[in-house]
Amino acid sequence: MPYLQLSLPCTEAQQPRVEHALEDMGALAVTLQDAHLDAADEQAIFEPGVGEIPLWNEMTLTALFEEHTDALVLLAALEAFDPGLDWSQARFEKVEDQDWERAWLDQFQPMRFGERTWIVPWDHDLPDEANVADAAIVRLDPGLAFGSGTHPTTALCLQWLDGLASRWELQGREVLDFGCGSGILALAAMKLGAARAVGVDNDPQALIATADNAQRNGEAIDVHMPQDEPVRSYPVVVANILATALDTLAETLAARVMKGGRLAMSGILSGQEDELLLRYAEWFDDLRVARQEDWVRIEGLRR
Repeated sequence: MPYLQLSLPCTEAQQPRVEHALEDMGALAVTLQDAHLDAADEQAIFEPGVGEIPLWNEMTLTALFEEHTDALVLLAALEAFDPGLDWSQARFEKVEDQDWERAWLDQFQPMRFGERTWIVPWDHDLPDEANVADAAIVRLDPGLAFGSGTHPTTALCLQWLDGLASRWELQGREVLDFGCGSGILALAAMKLGAARAVGVDNDPQALIATADNAQRNGEAIDVHMPQDEPVRSYPVVVANILATALDTLAETLAARVMKGGRLAMSGILSGQEDELLLRYAEWFDDLRVARQEDWVRIEGLRR
């Protein structure tokens, strides 16, 4: 089914007002993208953390409307709804539903992380390399807008989990995925031999997505909102959220890792790691940094 697509540049300060107006006018979906990156650039996708909504200073909002929506009427309605915003830069085009599906299928191909971990679209055949007995295969919907493994922060965490499994430090253990998003990290942990995985996220839709993905992959993951999460510690904790949230939640995350347990944190831009290393040194030894593109993973051992 074709859609009318509206694209509009805006600033971080304007974003809530613009999105509210678009949704009030009947937008079927609204997406945000860094204005300085190409539309196909995977760094344009951020993974929301617990209690955080990542935004750029300048962004492009894209909204989809029903096919027969009149662009001029819609523009007039938006200007009347919030005349304080500049709607003159709005651009309209017709897009085919198939174009969106094809774009995702083209971008989301089977991906390997470490020695055994594979993220594979549901409708894609397994690569020959993944057709081995010890491959850890997570199947995901190529329409996922986040948590598909394409972003370096997710890749860094998947590589870390795969490394734990290769050293037999994951088998039979419990794992906490704090800021679980699609559940990809919790699922990978289960496929790599973890006995149990718990997912925590402040977005109810993320919990639904995690539970659904777990069921479709033949796994069970306990999911909780932060306020409902059972207070306990785990031998393995992974938190793929933003640096600001990692700083704010440092005491909470430290308390979730049992003595001798391991923590990995990502969602950290290069240059943000020094402050977090100092912050977490209060509880963790052997703090290490890994990098991929402009992103950082910090891991440590709980004292």
